[in-house]
Amino acid sequence: MITQAPNFPFGKLYDGYRNSWRQIETIEGIRVVRVKTYIAANEGIARRTMDFVSYMFTAVWFGLLERRPDVIVSTSPQFFAAVGGWLIGALRRIPFVFELGDLWPASIVAVGAMKPSLAMRLVEKLELFLYRRSSVVVALTNAFKKNLIERGIDSNKIAVVINGVDLPRYAPQNRDPPLAREWGLEDKFVVGYVGTHGMAHGLEHVLEAASKLSHRKDLIFLFAGPGAARDGLIKEAKERNLKNVVFIPTQPKDRMPAIWSLCDVALVHLKDSQVFAEVIPSKIFEAMGMGLPILIAAPNGEATAIVNKAEAGLVVPAEDPTALIQGVKKFLDDEEYRRSAGVRSLAAAPGHSRAFQAKAMMAALDAAVARDGKSAAKRVTNTEPVA
Repeated sequence: MITQAPNFPFGKLYDGYRNSWRQIETIEGIRVVRVKTYIAANEGIARRTMDFVSYMFTAVWFGLLERRPDVIVSTSPQFFAAVGGWLIGALRRIPFVFELGDLWPASIVAVGAMKPSLAMRLVEKLELFLYRRSSVVVALTNAFKKNLIERGIDSNKIAVVINGVDLPRYAPQNRDPPLAREWGLEDKFVVGYVGTHGMAHGLEHVLEAASKLSHRKDLIFLFAGPGAARDGLIKEAKERNLKNVVFIPTQPKDRMPAIWSLCDVALVHLKDSQVFAEVIPSKIFEAMGMGLPILIAAPNGEATAIVNKAEAGLVVPAEDPTALIQGVKKFLDDEEYRRSAGVRSLAAAPGHSRAFQAKAMMAALDAAVARDGKSAAKRVTNTEPVA
């Protein structure tokens, strides 16, 4: 694995790391090579782009010095990592697999970070070039695959492997007592948003709903996670004097089950854009693993279909505080519905096990290594679930 020194989301190096040209460590048997980059916080466009581009160049350089692998896998976002992966594959004449986690640049236009322009059209041409040159494209949603097919990419080499949940880690548990005391949540009903606070999530509408529910003294909206919009949300909550909103600082991954344990309902929230109807937030599967009912405010698409099919909670329109309020009230006031939705949510979790998704990913990689990329979709479709 070729990556940078850990610094996300604040652009500050974690303890024990340096931003040196090359650091090597072994994590759970995996050789991790960390390369020097221009480090920037997860905010703004210019400096983050410099961060991404610098990584692309150093990752390619040091990737060429590594022992020759069988296959190169690169992921998007961010997009320049995919460019770097293709370059290494082309220079070393080995298969390149593009794991498509976001329809970039369409997503950055959708959130308003950039406007349609000649530059964006040129980037889209590069995006399509990478899809065509990849041996296999691993799409995280069926909607992504449909999008690529409509744009002329061979359907046979597009394998769909969605996100999953690490079931040994995420399982129902009682509310963590020290955390609950620390944040004043011991006797509260908690609606929890756990994940990235980004421009794609429209979380200002959640604050509007919280404001209109401030009379419910038993209700708390909990936010936990990093993101470019986080500071602005904290500032807005303070300006509006929202006593029913709590922001927990960014936590390490191994603390996530404890954070989820604070929640009575898992909130999933996305902006009202067709682009975001095509994504599946991984927090859905974590919430299922924890046995939590789900309240999802998003455009109708794959994510809402997953929740509806499992009957794991409520789907309300995106960016609609009034509808969000009605959903919160349903969970808050109907204990039997909340309990049964949580039971169904937990029952759906094994169908989204990360162990099964890993097996599907290996089938896609096997197709690339065998130089039989056009069988990737079939191989993944024929993958058997694991116990």
